[in-house]
Amino acid sequence: MKSKNHPLLGIHSLIMMVFIYVPIAFIIAYSFNSSRLAADWSGFTFDWYISLFGNRHVMEALSNSLIIAVVSTLVSTVLGTISALAIRKLGKKMKVGFGGLLYLPIIIPDIIMGLSLLVLFNQFQMPLGKITIIIAHITFSMSYVHVVITTRLIGMGNQLEEAASDLGAGAWQTFRYVTLPQIFPGIIAGALIAFTLSLDDFMVSFFVSGPSSTTLPIYIYGQVKRGISPEINALCTILILVSVTLIFLAQFMLNRGKGQKKQSVLPF
Repeated sequence: MKSKNHPLLGIHSLIMMVFIYVPIAFIIAYSFNSSRLAADWSGFTFDWYISLFGNRHVMEALSNSLIIAVVSTLVSTVLGTISALAIRKLGKKMKVGFGGLLYLPIIIPDIIMGLSLLVLFNQFQMPLGKITIIIAHITFSMSYVHVVITTRLIGMGNQLEEAASDLGAGAWQTFRYVTLPQIFPGIIAGALIAFTLSLDDFMVSFFVSGPSSTTLPIYIYGQVKRGISPEINALCTILILVSVTLIFLAQFMLNRGKGQKKQSVLPF
């Protein structure tokens, strides 16, 4: 017999969806409001989006965010992939130990990570700026990439690699023609997640940023302290759309990787 879900579960899910998405819907809707007053709808307009691109401070914050996100994504993707491949070869106890350490940046609160990194940079007398933000973003983004790649490696198994070795392939050939194609969707998904996390991060960036390294989330925070304007709503809407798009792309890549058939003919 098929078990039926209790009606209250559906009601609970609906309430949660309303609680999460209605505020976001208000931000998006009022980004098109021609009035500067958040409580007064006076017409539909794209003026606030147009004015964003003429705002020097917004463009500077956007430039900083993109530079930091691109660099930290590239480095964290490489390091996360290497760590996943390396830990895979370890024994069970060492794998659990090192894996647990790499999970820590995901588990600990952002405020603790930001404060600890700030103390570390102060100990080394590093001036706060783009470099410190990039290092901080690599620190937590690498863990997310590691988790995605590790999950992909577990799903892949060892059969194809063992078959490649039996057919005389070396370690590099096995990695290039067997392992890399199988985990590549996971690498892309991990990179997209890392880019999204870097682009959206506020708490860690707030602790380790300098006066000339304001990112978009920090800029939004500074502007909101003066009052919520339609320009801020427009900027938040753009960030929401970019983040959602990247997350959907990451999920698509993961699903595509799971759906791919394993190669039966090895190209060597």
